[in-house]
Amino acid sequence: MSNNGIGAGRQETPASTANGYLAILLGLGALAAGVLLAWLTHGRPATALILSGLLLGAGGAMLAGLYMQQPGEGRILTLFGQYRGTDRQTGLRWANPLTTRRRISLRARNFNAPTLKVNDKRGNPVEISAAVVWRVEDTARAVFEVDDYELYVSIQAEAAIRHLAAQFAYDEGEDLAPGETTLRAGAEEVISALKTELQARFADAGVAVQDAKITHLAYAPEIAQVMLRRQQAEAIISARKKIVQGAVSMVEEALKGLSERSIVELDDERKAAMVSNLLVVLCSDKDTQPIVNAGTLYN
Repeated sequence: MSNNGIGAGRQETPASTANGYLAILLGLGALAAGVLLAWLTHGRPATALILSGLLLGAGGAMLAGLYMQQPGEGRILTLFGQYRGTDRQTGLRWANPLTTRRRISLRARNFNAPTLKVNDKRGNPVEISAAVVWRVEDTARAVFEVDDYELYVSIQAEAAIRHLAAQFAYDEGEDLAPGETTLRAGAEEVISALKTELQARFADAGVAVQDAKITHLAYAPEIAQVMLRRQQAEAIISARKKIVQGAVSMVEEALKGLSERSIVELDDERKAAMVSNLLVVLCSDKDTQPIVNAGTLYN
């Protein structure tokens, strides 16, 4: 890809730079040579003075192109508005002194999204927040494609979190398909979907997502108590269903055992009464009081 102009340089390319220590030696050497030549040729022909001036200018230019680059940093070089590449090498570096060198951090950074109130898939208001770890991957895109890549990250992260919450229901319910992912129970699937959407949104700014976590998730305060009571009711109903299923199974086994062993012969009416009594005993959440029949079975 051609780098003629900022618009064409939207993908990062290595900059042409040199070792700064060598540049120091050459620059100091040129300055010393220029000073020495000027002293030795004082009052001599003008050509010697011109050569001395050139040496001094070259030495100054060599020193002017020096810059120190720390680990985790990069320099974006532009020359008269044209992108000339990005230098990622650390230490004392040298580049054309006419270039503009913009420092940009390559370290991983954390964005803590504020708590957002959004509606989940069911339309229930929930509160959600997340932490996103990101870093600049393509320096040219980060600088030339958006005005402020840090602000861009914060805006797109909040938009992604809002969209994520609307894709999933907060918790399970009868209106969901079996095994459907929810915000509360499907942590891995939800985080994976969040990372995918964040990366898609950050790509234009040359930013890569390192990690993302949901840091807060709850029903909005105005419906929290109502939803808690609903969850408690659903739990009670589910428990009752299991109790009834177990009681029916036990009654069925009892009647089958009595019939197979010929312990007692019961007509349909007495079987119904026995089933009713057993279900009351097995399904009751309180201790039952037995009543002893001192007469015959049919009295």
